[in-house]
Order: sequence, then C-alpha cells, then structure tokens
Amino acid sequence: MKNILFVCSQNKLRSPTAEQVFAEWPGIEVSSAGTNNNAENPLSAELIEWADILFVMERTHRAKIQQKYRSQLKSKRLICLDIPDDYGFMDAGLIAILKTKVPRHL
Repeated sequence: MKNILFVCSQNKLRSPTAEQVFAEWPGIEVSSAGTNNNAENPLSAELIEWADILFVMERTHRAKIQQKYRSQLKSKRLICLDIPDDYGFMDAGLIAILKTKVPRHL
C-alpha cells in the first residue's frame, strides 16, 4: 500500500478534488493538505513522513516543501502536476487533468 499526498495552497479545491478522485484507487491511501498556514488541513512534517509520493499542483508548492521540509523528504517522490488555481472543487476539467497526469506515477 502506497500513501499518496496531494498538496495545493489552501486545501479547498485542487488537492481535495484529487483526494476524492483517487480515494478508491487500488493499492493506495490518499490524503490532501495545503501549504498555507490557514489551509483547511495544513501541511505538516508528519504528513510528509506518512507519504510515499507527494503531488503538488504548482512549482511554488514544490519550492515551499523543499525549503521547509527538506529533512522529511529524504527519498520521497515529489511530483509537480503544473495545475493552476483555475478550477472549482470537483470541476470536470480538473478531474480530467488529474486522471491524465497522476496514474502514470502510481
């Protein structure tokens, strides 16, 4: 079982959508978090340690994680999906992008 963490800024739209889309995917456990301190579920060292693969929505998320959580990252896979903050929660366009970009890494 692999632990997959989806990360965006506020954990309100993109990462919770990804968490729902892949919640029933075989062989993985999923969670989501936000890089901002006031995110719905703020990113923590414990979440990074839990995750085997981290998917971030933007390069700025990757940079924040690499800077703040360098010691927890060790051999973790950190993948940037390059998905801008242009989508609502469970937006059909966002779901289509996620289903195209994420499975090859699982």
